[in-house]
Amino acid sequence: MTVLHLADEGETADFAAFLSRLLHYDRGAAVRLQAAGTALAVFGRPPSFEVLAIRAVRLAKPYENGLDVTLDVTVSAGELLESLDELAATAGVPAAVTGPPWAGVLPPRSGWTPEPGLPGPQALSGMIAAGVAEFRSRTEELTPEGRTRAELDRIGREIWSRTVGDTSLPVRAVHAAQSLGFLRPGGESGLFSSGAWLRLRTPYGSIAVRRAGLGALGVSVR
Repeated sequence: MTVLHLADEGETADFAAFLSRLLHYDRGAAVRLQAAGTALAVFGRPPSFEVLAIRAVRLAKPYENGLDVTLDVTVSAGELLESLDELAATAGVPAAVTGPPWAGVLPPRSGWTPEPGLPGPQALSGMIAAGVAEFRSRTEELTPEGRTRAELDRIGREIWSRTVGDTSLPVRAVHAAQSLGFLRPGGESGLFSSGAWLRLRTPYGSIAVRRAGLGALGVSVR
């Protein structure tokens, strides 16, 4: 089994927390791993948010025995989590799985340009709190007969599809960043674009989302 040597115990714990959060939203979650040198990129898609979550993990060395090769594989998030050894700061790469459709279409690696208009961290957190409160209030007003899954989904889509400030970033991307532990006190966020993609970048991870109406521009199929 291929063994990844993570930078330290803290990096391993953060990685485990990210996988646990993905599994909270999808028990059968898969993640795509791409590693080169001492950098590991982990891609996941929590279905509740319809976004792509990206977590960068620092490695102490490329692979066991120092093999200088790249890694690109889609695996079970649950099996990967079980393989993590926090004290040893290692992770065993499970057997590859048949990747879900999203795993074949990833954001580009380069060509990102800054986008203006993103509010500060406190405003972003307030926006999510307001959205959650509105969803709770509106669903509580429904009659028992009207509280259907379709109606709950409709209300949720209406709230979370709104855009953030003067940007075209949907609020659900910020909600996903907060739910996955990417929005933390003191961490500055930035918004970037490349073709059809928008990327909310924080020191702890990124959320990428396709902009509506731009077709397949900027898609990276790897």
